[in-house]
Amino acid sequence: MPNMREIRERIASIQQILKITNAMYLMSSSKLKKARKSLDATEPYFYKLQETINNILEHTPHTRQAYFDRRTNIPEDKRKRGYIVITGDKGLCGSYNHNILKYAEQKLDETKNIDNCYLFVMGQVGRMHFHRRMSGGGKASVDGEFLYTTQNPTLYRAMEIAKIVLDKFENHELDEVYVLYTDMINSNLQETRTVQLLPFERRHFGKAPDGTMKKLPKASFVPSPEKVMEFLIPQYAKGIIYGAMVEAFCCEQQSRMTAMDAATTSAKDMIKDLSLLYNRARQAAITQEITEVVSGANGLDE
Repeated sequence: MPNMREIRERIASIQQILKITNAMYLMSSSKLKKARKSLDATEPYFYKLQETINNILEHTPHTRQAYFDRRTNIPEDKRKRGYIVITGDKGLCGSYNHNILKYAEQKLDETKNIDNCYLFVMGQVGRMHFHRRMSGGGKASVDGEFLYTTQNPTLYRAMEIAKIVLDKFENHELDEVYVLYTDMINSNLQETRTVQLLPFERRHFGKAPDGTMKKLPKASFVPSPEKVMEFLIPQYAKGIIYGAMVEAFCCEQQSRMTAMDAATTSAKDMIKDLSLLYNRARQAAITQEITEVVSGANGLDE
């Protein structure tokens, strides 16, 4: 049995860890509420933007726009694919980073020609992982200048990321762009997802659910539908990226809250067990001291 001094030192050490885990839990809870509030405040704008794009496509079904170019002339094994992978900047968040990295690895393995895959990794954990993987013989390219943090997602950061991938798509450096992130279904369930960012899909907006043609009101676009879409689509791409960033950030904070709550509970249980062990050691020491005093008194009487 360890002595009382060792037990006291261990209890003090666990109490310090308990303060840290509890503080991290409270910080993650505060960041989660702030991020959800920001997303709820901006969602109506992007929903309206999506509705506007749909209306334009309904009125001008034959509008030609570069971002809708599916480049069907390029074979499947020759297509250049870009993946925006959103991970965390820090650990101590359970299996959050492991799940998204494993999901990204699966997507790369499914690709017919991994040499034409380009990774745009957000988060320090993901960047370190893929740099180690590529240095160990991986063939996918990691953009070394794509250095963006996942903490406190902002529209400005989403706009910068959208501009990078849109420029590469226009310059034919990329033929497809996907966003890989973690979506929070509820507080207990998270799911890794893939969203195709480019090229945009042109759906059949001109028909009603019963198959008949819709009667659309007259509309005019100044200077042209192409110019209007040229302005709206980058805004919509920014919204998709921003939504993925916020969802991933919320998942990270929720995972950290769960991990820190479990760590706090474990620390309390350890302190409880050590306190019991300390009391036993203290009782044994008191008993031994009493025995020594009684034995000494008996020796004097003799």
